[in-house]
Amino acid sequence: MRVLLIYCHPRPDSYCAAQRDAVIAGLQAAGHVIERRDLYAEGFLATMTCEERGRYHDVPDNRQGIEDHTDSLRAAEALVLVYPTWWYGLPAMLKGWFDRVWAPGVAFAMSDGAIEPLLSDIRRIAVVTSYGSPLWLLWYVGWGDYKLMKRGVRRLCAKGCRLDWLYLHDMDRRQRPALTRHLDKVRAHFARW
Repeated sequence: MRVLLIYCHPRPDSYCAAQRDAVIAGLQAAGHVIERRDLYAEGFLATMTCEERGRYHDVPDNRQGIEDHTDSLRAAEALVLVYPTWWYGLPAMLKGWFDRVWAPGVAFAMSDGAIEPLLSDIRRIAVVTSYGSPLWLLWYVGWGDYKLMKRGVRRLCAKGCRLDWLYLHDMDRRQRPALTRHLDKVRAHFARW
């Protein structure tokens, strides 16, 4: 399977980077083709310019300047997102990636009444993330990032697209053994893909 891995964290020495490496090790063990994108290392611009917004609905002109990202997305059969959850949602850079790359003519087509999904080759999405919050608080605030992926992003992919959610809560209070166990779980999960 051709997997597009989007990694979003500013620090190369973060636990999030260790999660990314565990994902890659598992996917490689399973024999998948992986395209890796590191949004911070690439200097991806999260903000949409006035000019970009002006041509947002002009297909294919709306791809100017982000063709490499839209081509990667359109070629993928699976999408893996590795990011920390900050303020109960996606980091701004990852949100900007969705704003700019998942555009009309790339991820969806505009039609009367509803949008039509265009990413029908993507049959599986996985999120690998961590939360500083305890589990009860995630339930209380409503799991915003999970709902976005489950109800919004997944809808633009293949019918029956599977969503895998691998998370670690209480990140700020975890000790090394728990962090290591989580990485082992992540690696094993993707080795079974």
